[in-house]
Amino acid sequence: MTVHFIGAGPGAADLITLRGARLLASCPVCLHAGSIVAPELLQHCAPGTKLIDTAPMSLDEIEAEYVAAHQAGHDVARLHSGDLSVWSAVAEQIRRLGKHGIPYTLTPGVPSFAAAAAALRRELTIPEVAQSLVLTRISGRASKMPPGETLAAFGRTATLNAAQGCSSPPSHAVRRARRCSPTCSVNAQKLRRTRRAQAINPQL
Repeated sequence: MTVHFIGAGPGAADLITLRGARLLASCPVCLHAGSIVAPELLQHCAPGTKLIDTAPMSLDEIEAEYVAAHQAGHDVARLHSGDLSVWSAVAEQIRRLGKHGIPYTLTPGVPSFAAAAAALRRELTIPEVAQSLVLTRISGRASKMPPGETLAAFGRTATLNAAQGCSSPPSHAVRRARRCSPTCSVNAQKLRRTRRAQAINPQL
């Protein structure tokens, strides 16, 4: 039995990786956050798959589902939005799995900043102009931002603002970044539904 953490990508059902789709099709149990994972992605699951929406669940409840699947010998597909390497809350779950000796794998997904670049129809780096990116977010339902990590502070280089879970544009933060940035800031929201991204200083 193995728990397979899968990056769902930016949301479109056809932007999940082939490996991720194969794992979804092969696992008899799938845990997903219904509030942020597009329901179309669940079409990759086989008929009869036990689908568990983790949005209203606590970490303890999610852990209990892993333990129950482990005892039953059922592989688990754990579907997370975006890519697992940033803002995925995978680390806290891995610690719980380690406590029980449950094996796991990580399958990366297409990151949201790549989807934002596609929506802009632009490359995010240009030789001798900008070769660095800052991936950040604003405070919301997730954990608080560390002191000093603001768009204004990051505005000296190209900044990509991944405002996940925000219902309105982070206008004040973006305006501060715009005053500081000599290159480009990108505000991308709801890419799955709108495929729209805004280049604040579109010099790139």
